[in-house]
Amino acid sequence: MSRLDEVLENARAMRYSDVHIDSKGQVLVRNNGILEHYPVQFSGQETNAMLQDLCANRDLSLLEQRRDLDFVYVENGNRYRVNVFRQQGTLSAALRIIFEQIRSLDELGLPTSLYKLTKEPRGLVLVTGPTGSGKSTTLAAMIDEINKERHCHILTIEDPVEYLYQEKQALIHQRELGQDVDSFDTALRSALREDPDVILVGEMRDYETISSVITLAETGHLVFSTLHTIGAAKTIDRIVDVFPSHRQDQVRTQLAGVLKAVVTQTLLPRSDQTGRVPAFEIMLVNDAIANLIREDKVHQIGTMIQTGTHEGMQTLNFSLMKLVREGKISMDIAKSYSDNPKELMQYL
Repeated sequence: MSRLDEVLENARAMRYSDVHIDSKGQVLVRNNGILEHYPVQFSGQETNAMLQDLCANRDLSLLEQRRDLDFVYVENGNRYRVNVFRQQGTLSAALRIIFEQIRSLDELGLPTSLYKLTKEPRGLVLVTGPTGSGKSTTLAAMIDEINKERHCHILTIEDPVEYLYQEKQALIHQRELGQDVDSFDTALRSALREDPDVILVGEMRDYETISSVITLAETGHLVFSTLHTIGAAKTIDRIVDVFPSHRQDQVRTQLAGVLKAVVTQTLLPRSDQTGRVPAFEIMLVNDAIANLIREDKVHQIGTMIQTGTHEGMQTLNFSLMKLVREGKISMDIAKSYSDNPKELMQYL
């Protein structure tokens, strides 16, 4: 077994989420959200060898063109999402450990509102949050719930493919950028000819992808995707701002018609230090919220979420309050993650 594979197997066994390797001899791991030095020290020669093993059989000409590489590294059946990049003229890599078992919504402790979203016949569902907040894990649980319950065709378009689904009730096809198709835009345009019922788009990262995703949702598909935004209002603003000003009113009208939900999540350290637990803001689009989107009054959405708890909505502070009362997180952690600590204290 190579030194790289030893490090990765140990990181998996220790339940670390990420491994960072650079050519200067550094190996660091992310443990419950905190970056730590790997317990064994390496020389620059050893970490360079790891990086060479990682990039074996890859098109290194992309790195020569000052672009990074995204791919999945497979070792003994275990999968790792990899980004290799240049910095200060040397190579570095960030690896996300993919735990193959797709946990259910129940096992992850996700809100019941997410079950309802898997039963939607059409529309757009967005899972948002910062990097490393568990968006991919939540989406995988929702897609697998559909897989268990519905006879349908699920098409995923990812860069790279992370979770591999086992077909249950659904027919599933997973397309990977760079391997099965050259771009999100190409894959999304051809999706209309592939008869999907449910489409997962790994990330809405640019104008072309966002525009295509909205069109797919408009044409009667149930579409899931992610954005690196925090909160429903900022998510809507981010989508609209991607478009030129003369199209923004039209996009607001389109979003008001197709958007079903924005689920924003973040991972917080548990008070017993045994891992992390998710906190959520959940906006479910009803007639009132659709009207706010259409009329460019998204700054009022927070109030609508507060008054929509009976429909399954919740603010981040409401989620934090529940976690504190259940003893899952400490008061200090809740306040540090709250977008309005004064309001949180009133809840408590």
